[in-house]
Amino acid sequence: MDVKNAFLHVHLNETVYMHQSMGFRDKDHPDYVLYGLKQAPRAWYQRFADFLATIGFTHSQSDHSLFIYMNGSDVAYILLYVDDIILTASSDRHRKHFMSLLGSEFAMKDLGPLSFFLGIAVTRHAQGLFLSQKQYAANIIERAGMSNCSPSPTPVDTKSKLSATDDTPYADPTMYRSLAGALQYLTFTRPDISYAMQQVCLHMHAPTNEHMSALKRIIRYIQGTLSFGLHLYESDVDRLISYTDVDWGGCPDTRRSTSGYCVFLGDNLISWSSKRQPTLSKSSAEAEYRGVANVVSDSCWIRNLLLELHRPIQKAILVYCDNVKAIYLSGNPVQHQRTKHIEKDIHFVREKVARGEVRVLHVPSRYQIADIFTKGLPRVLFNDFRDSLSVRESPATTAGVC
Repeated sequence: MDVKNAFLHVHLNETVYMHQSMGFRDKDHPDYVLYGLKQAPRAWYQRFADFLATIGFTHSQSDHSLFIYMNGSDVAYILLYVDDIILTASSDRHRKHFMSLLGSEFAMKDLGPLSFFLGIAVTRHAQGLFLSQKQYAANIIERAGMSNCSPSPTPVDTKSKLSATDDTPYADPTMYRSLAGALQYLTFTRPDISYAMQQVCLHMHAPTNEHMSALKRIIRYIQGTLSFGLHLYESDVDRLISYTDVDWGGCPDTRRSTSGYCVFLGDNLISWSSKRQPTLSKSSAEAEYRGVANVVSDSCWIRNLLLELHRPIQKAILVYCDNVKAIYLSGNPVQHQRTKHIEKDIHFVREKVARGEVRVLHVPSRYQIADIFTKGLPRVLFNDFRDSLSVRESPATTAGVC
């Protein structure tokens, strides 16, 4: 659903004084003001939230853009992004009921079954949903002037990470920043480019020719996988499984480590990250343990969100790590002198392990899916892990399926 002129529904609780901006003053109409207030988005959200409260919805504590209705076996969820709304309910009768209530209060437009939201195309098929940003990706390729480029088999090579000083500055840094910023949004349905994007985004402030070559390689990879997207399949939602990996001291400029993780709800990938750690780690075990703490924190947030959605996870969160020392630290209560500077992370994870909420287990490096978020991989291994993330081509069965 879409709200027409959302900000016009706002009720301001205080007097707002405005004047024309410097450089945009109209000499013929000096008393006119431009429509648009800094308070408008906040005021609109409050107006919408207040109305939902009157019809039985509560806003989620985990995500304030999510509103939840629960009455016996009847459940409904509303997700709000400015003036775009997704509404789903446990029955068609309740869905129509809430649509009618929203339409009576706000000027609403019913856009029908979910098919396109914030640039993401949603296609239903026999096994589930397919999320794609194909048109968005094609626009980026065209903006870069690479519509006829040769595809690349992987988004990043297997050599060492990009340095900030190894090449001459790129002639058009604005273009670099524009393309890198646009590609960041593509990672919403393409987790397979997350690591490559993390690398090029580290150098937005001062890109070099080498950095631009790396960015172009990502675009060439997207050109060859334009029809790829994220598949969500029908699955049990009774367990959370996470994979975490770290490339220790890989940054050539700062020697900081790169953390990566992915979280699966049942069989579906729902969260992932590729990020350089903010502090230097003196050992691989320390870097890996920080990575474990990051994924445990994210998994606990997801668990709390599912609890609010009335789909609680009863089983312990499984966290797979390929570093034996980090696994040992998660369960061993003995403190060591060399680990005192990561005690907060240690106590956080150990508390979750002691409560039975989390289990940290070992996985061989060959099956460590999170490797795809921390380093460049050979083509065969990259394709294997990409498939494990359910990033695949659009299913042929989508044609003609409602």
